[in-house]
Amino acid sequence: MYKRLLLPVILLSAALAAARDKPEIWIEIRSPHFVVVTNSTDRQARRVADQFERMRSVFQLLFPKTNIDPPTPIVVLAIRDEKNFRALEPSVYLAKGQLQLGGLFLHAADKNYVLMRLDAEGEHPYAVIYHEYSHLLLSKIDHLPLWLNEGIAEFYENSEIREKEVAVGEPSKQNLQLLHQYQLLPLPTLFQVDQTSPYYHEETKGSIFYGESWALTHYLAIKDFEEKTHRVGDYLQLIGQNVDAVAAAARAFGDLKQLQSNLDAYVRQPTFRFFKLPAVTGVDEASFTSRELPAAQADAVRADFLAYNQRTADARALLDHILHDDPNNALARETMGFMAYQEHHLDEARKWYGEAVKLDSQSYLAHYYFAAITMSSALDASEESQVESSLRASIKLNPNFAPSYDRLAVFLTWQHGNLDEARLMALTAIQLEPANFGYRINMANVLVQMRRPTDAADVLRNALRLAKTPQETEMAENFFLHVQQYAQAQERRLAESRDDEGEEEANTTAETEAAADSNPHDQPVPTGPHRFITGLLTEVRCTRAAMDLELVSGNKMQAMHANNYFRVQYSALGIELEKDLNPCTDLDGKHAKVEYIESETPNAPAAIIAIEIHK
Repeated sequence: MYKRLLLPVILLSAALAAARDKPEIWIEIRSPHFVVVTNSTDRQARRVADQFERMRSVFQLLFPKTNIDPPTPIVVLAIRDEKNFRALEPSVYLAKGQLQLGGLFLHAADKNYVLMRLDAEGEHPYAVIYHEYSHLLLSKIDHLPLWLNEGIAEFYENSEIREKEVAVGEPSKQNLQLLHQYQLLPLPTLFQVDQTSPYYHEETKGSIFYGESWALTHYLAIKDFEEKTHRVGDYLQLIGQNVDAVAAAARAFGDLKQLQSNLDAYVRQPTFRFFKLPAVTGVDEASFTSRELPAAQADAVRADFLAYNQRTADARALLDHILHDDPNNALARETMGFMAYQEHHLDEARKWYGEAVKLDSQSYLAHYYFAAITMSSALDASEESQVESSLRASIKLNPNFAPSYDRLAVFLTWQHGNLDEARLMALTAIQLEPANFGYRINMANVLVQMRRPTDAADVLRNALRLAKTPQETEMAENFFLHVQQYAQAQERRLAESRDDEGEEEANTTAETEAAADSNPHDQPVPTGPHRFITGLLTEVRCTRAAMDLELVSGNKMQAMHANNYFRVQYSALGIELEKDLNPCTDLDGKHAKVEYIESETPNAPAAIIAIEIHK
């Protein structure tokens, strides 16, 4: 987030309506790495795009081994004045006495938005651009504390891109004036500020927070450079290990009382050091494309931003207006689908995304969400074809969007068809987002289906290192335990086969091997058709590691069995579990979708593969 102190104004409650009554001209500029949408002039829009491209070059120079470009488009909403800006900014900042914003960065799993005011003045006119772009890059770092996130963005915001050099880390006069005027926050307080804290929102407190975050970041960055240390890196490593924020600071930075004293003296010194870098390669503005956006399309972009910015009522009002005037607006339908999905109205979301797919086959997100939501229910043959087609279309439209590869890997694994391609899709998702825990779990499942338990165990070891919650840790540990048992059973079967050449080759299916360790009674042979069914779970019974249950769907009752319930994949859709799931006690009475394989043994229960609990 970018803060800027501005004169207070009265919010016009009908800002969006007024904009529609008197249509403005909106312009879209596309540069190699950014999309700028503005209600200002073409010239100013090009200047914004140029500065973002130049700052990207600076970061590429600073971090040459890092892929700094996100997989989803970066859309910059460059707003010419305060009235239009206030119609889009987060509602929390609209109340009297809240911090007045000059811009903000909004990062979601599938969208990157920057909202900025073009009339924000100051010594560094492009400070808001540099600040917000810093946030974009910082979004790649897990567990980044709020003070350091804002401190780094403040550190880079005063950068100066000159003809022969780039100055990075010049001091902020505004921050220094505030820190001279007000007493610094105690460092333990600073380290524990989060998005709910008044220090992050209220005008005076927010300003102190930003200023002190900048000062401490600047102090530590210069000190690490001069003394050839890595205190900030050590601190982040401790935070990543779930060490308390204050304790991590004490271990990485030393005595906090001494650090507080040093920081007090630092902000009152007369001069500050900063970094100078060689000039970046010039940006070719001739490569930028420009077009005037139709009014409905400009409104659709703003409505989409409002939806992602959690101003749902404003977004819905604007979308209703758009769809009344332009029934074939694909982005408006996509945004309606997003809001329905956020509210867990999956059937409605699927409808909106399906309509968007039909109207605009170039929307990779519409294809992805349509497929992902459709996969949450039982599929017939035509739906299976649509899901696969949409996932492949999404990948073709955006080859850098990891979720599409992951969903296609899961889909192909369900089909028990081309497991080699499923493994390739899962591997691509991991390569694009190496820190994603879920992708590793899905890759391990593909390898289990390929009867490669040793490789699956290696993947799960990496997944354990990425687990961020106790639930993720338990999931990976249980899966790892099962895979180890599977590998041991596989080795025993192979040994028995070698020792007794006259015996028929050992059955090495994962289900039979799990049964050898966990359940002595007769087992169904899970080699029949692969199915899905949705209904109510009842009569859940566990005996050692085995589990039996019944699923009631309409007038049909389906008996099901798992040789080892640790092997079943559990998930929840549209609900949050209050505690870790115990399948033997927590499934009874739940609505769920169950993935299973019919048994070829007459009257035998089906073999459970996965259970997804529904709202």
